[in-house]
Amino acid sequence: MSNETPWNFLMDMDGVLVREEHLVPGADAFVAELRDNGIGFMVLTNNSIYTPRDLQARLKRTGLEIPEASIWTSALATARFLDEQRPGGSAYVVGESGLTTALHNIGYVLTDRDPDYVVLGETRTYSFEAITRAIRLVENGARFIATNPDEKGPSREGSLPATGAVAALIERVTGRAPYYVGKPNPLMMRSALRTLGAHSESTLMIGDRMDTDVRSGLEAGLQTILVLSGISDRDTAELFPYRPTKVMNSVADLVGITHDPFGTTAAAENA
Repeated sequence: MSNETPWNFLMDMDGVLVREEHLVPGADAFVAELRDNGIGFMVLTNNSIYTPRDLQARLKRTGLEIPEASIWTSALATARFLDEQRPGGSAYVVGESGLTTALHNIGYVLTDRDPDYVVLGETRTYSFEAITRAIRLVENGARFIATNPDEKGPSREGSLPATGAVAALIERVTGRAPYYVGKPNPLMMRSALRTLGAHSESTLMIGDRMDTDVRSGLEAGLQTILVLSGISDRDTAELFPYRPTKVMNSVADLVGITHDPFGTTAAAENA
């Protein structure tokens, strides 16, 4: 990869740019370098609770200036998928504004009467009544979609059940497994690439998790960077049967080399 064909960047949000509402040191300089040099990038998250505008405001509070159009969520990826599968359809949604807004924006009708789909996302308050309704709709033939397979999320008090855990409950009752759109499904990578207008051969994925970020990047044909500022460490990375292209401490290590993150130009010049 030469300077004439610059890299584009897909990157996870939590553990890569921010960590529990705090900026990862150097992430602001990294993002500023991307923006100042006109390098294409998208920030990805499996969290379907928030709209891109909500997330933009959250990131701004940490000191990161990220355009709303550069944020791609599992809710947006799910809406894109459903729009391609069944345009103008209907859905019963268990989730919050990030998901309902995304579905409204593609012209979906949200209903609990004979919907085409049951769409499960994250919410702070899973309702037993809503889950029961979802179960009965799936039993009656609604197709079952979940925004992501993450089983738990963090809170100050400890772990919280997330989409994957509630999806497992519905699957256990109905015998119907959901289709998961978010990471590690490479579908989310590909939809982000199309939105960015980038090609997999000139794009790399930065993440802090081997099982979602690195795997989805790998399966979508992207080069991958594992950063150690989040969940995975070097020992964790060795447990998996696949490897990232490169391991770095954080995105701060990319400052100054975003045009050539793997040193290919220098290697070619020294050959």
